[in-house]
Amino acid sequence: QVQLVESGGGLVPAGGSLRLSCAQSGRTSSGYAMGWFRQAPGKEREFVAGVSRTGGWTDYADSVKGRFTIFRDNAKNTVDLQMNSLKPEDTAVYYCAANGNSYQLKTKSDDNYWGQGTQVTVSS
Repeated sequence: QVQLVESGGGLVPAGGSLRLSCAQSGRTSSGYAMGWFRQAPGKEREFVAGVSRTGGWTDYADSVKGRFTIFRDNAKNTVDLQMNSLKPEDTAVYYCAANGNSYQLKTKSDDNYWGQGTQVTVSS
């Protein structure tokens, strides 16, 4: 089993920055691709960013490219999401996710391990 705990959400004005952090426990973090998803009210959950087990591959949704950066530290069992130039449309609950396969992290998300989520609200 893998346990994921997110932190770092909050309220920020448009144009501001936030850094989300996800701490993994239960199994060696380096065995899993990690990522972030988000779900806004009335919308489906969507992929935001992902990073491979070694950190050598990253992927981003088009809507966040150039603004968000995903980092992982396997020694600390953490994965962070640095969010800059935030927009009101970034408002959502952000979820940390883990999957043994980088491709399936994004394409078979129903098989992911999930954290409980953290709220990010961007005011206009």
